[in-house]
Amino acid sequence: MQPLLVPGTLDSLSAIGQYVNAAAVAAGLDKKVAYRLRLAVDEIATNIVIHGYEESGLSGDVLVLSTITDNSLIITLEDTSRPFDPRSMGRPDHIDKPVHERPIGGLGVYLTIQNVDKFDYEYVNGHNRNIFIVNRPKIEA
Repeated sequence: MQPLLVPGTLDSLSAIGQYVNAAAVAAGLDKKVAYRLRLAVDEIATNIVIHGYEESGLSGDVLVLSTITDNSLIITLEDTSRPFDPRSMGRPDHIDKPVHERPIGGLGVYLTIQNVDKFDYEYVNGHNRNIFIVNRPKIEA
């Protein structure tokens, strides 16, 4: 699939979601796997827009790339907001508490990482790269 470049605004989240859905179909992903991938990408894309751009007083774009290999679908979100590695958040301390005792925030990134087979992050040449990898179904010969 061709890359998708969208403004780093909340209005772009729908286009990002549609792109991820199309990539999941092209990769032959199960609907549940595709849904979890879309949720994961949506969480990080939302954080890029809100925390990376809006709250920081910055503007920029989000580049969405998809790569289909024999074994996996790789979705990469690239942005130019301030560096932030979602893996640095770790497991929230409050995850085992009842919902009414949990503070707001901090759970989405953790769940994002749990919803894909592998999540990676890198900061290269002023660009954040959030990399989501899901395994494709094995095709019997």
